[in-house]
Parts: sequence; C-alpha cells; structure tokens
Amino acid sequence: MAEVQAAGGIVIRDGRVLLVHRAHYDDWSLPKGKLDPGESWEEAAVRELEEETALVVELGEEVGRAHYRDQSGREKEVRYYRMEATGEARAQNEIDEIRWVPLADAPALLTYAHDVELLAQL
Repeated sequence: MAEVQAAGGIVIRDGRVLLVHRAHYDDWSLPKGKLDPGESWEEAAVRELEEETALVVELGEEVGRAHYRDQSGREKEVRYYRMEATGEARAQNEIDEIRWVPLADAPALLTYAHDVELLAQL
C-alpha cells in the first residue's frame, strides 16, 4: 500500500476540463487531495473537489490511477474519477486559480506527465 493515498476528479464541461493551480507548488494539475482517516477513495474525491473548487459534484466511474513519489519522497497513489459538476468553480483553500481548458490544450498546461496520461485515456 502506498504511503500517501489521494483521490481526485476529472470534470469535463462543454469539451473543456477543469484544471487547478496551486501557488505553493506552482503547478497545474487535476484537482485532488489526501484521504482523511477512515474515508473511502470515492468520498475523498468528492470532498476534495468540493473543497478546492466550490463545485457540487456527482461521482462517476474511476478513470485511472497514478503512482509516483511526492516531493517528500513518499510513495503516492492517486485515484481519479470522472465527475459531473454543477455551479461555478472558484479557487479555494490551497488553490489560487482555476481554468476550464479545452481538452486538446490541457496537456500543454499540465505540469505532471501522469495527469496528461490520464486525460489521454478519456
């Protein structure tokens, strides 16, 4: 089992995907966050999306998983789910900017290869 477990979502609306920027890491990624104790992957994905983007989301199927070492050198697993969302997205918590990016343009903005690979599976 990975030392760090996280879950996130891929939200697509009108041919665009929701990407978030975290100032602390200066990165563009898919929204995600760590599981709380006793929380399921699915619960964490929904909670994190709502906390980071203010969107009300509906969980869909698992799209894929990413495995990598985080910036502290810990083994990390992130499970991503397709999501439907209502409302207007706004940056909250550690997120300082949100963009709806056309799917074709997203790979050029994303910081991490594992995020690009997940979008390619859609």
